[in-house]
Amino acid sequence: MLFETSLSPLPVFGLRREMNRLFDETVNRTTPGAAWAPPVDVTENDREIAMSIEIPGVKAEDVEVTADNGMLTVRGHKLAERKEGDGTEYHLVERSYGSFTRSFRLPKGVDDSAITANFADGVLDVRVPKSALPQPRKIAIGKNGGTPSTQVEGKASSEKMQQKSVPVDHK
Repeated sequence: MLFETSLSPLPVFGLRREMNRLFDETVNRTTPGAAWAPPVDVTENDREIAMSIEIPGVKAEDVEVTADNGMLTVRGHKLAERKEGDGTEYHLVERSYGSFTRSFRLPKGVDDSAITANFADGVLDVRVPKSALPQPRKIAIGKNGGTPSTQVEGKASSEKMQQKSVPVDHK
């Protein structure tokens, strides 16, 4: 799994997850100021990880995106638009209001200093560019008190190692 999110349980618990979701939605709709979580689509290609977060009715200045210690967090607040006392009765309220937070653990090999976020038409697009992963390196062993040196593993270093190798007599 490339990342972890607080809202993605194992697929084995599909029925249980669906029942919990229905229960939570019912409770959240009847509790004023209850937290809600906007839906997110996460895609990946060889250059970046992209997240599209639906937050209709939220202004860009009411959203904050942070990256800290490998964790990407999106926070915001959607104000309720209900007007009480003007003779209007609400028979059904299905839209969610209040504060929200979504957090994602970023995988290794991303450049968290170059994350970008754009907001348009109620969708927040977050782009996390990938960086080159550190390559394994071979540590050379010094002989006779000599100073060992560090070499990056590759074709050139393997050729050097072959030139320095000493045959071992197996008896």
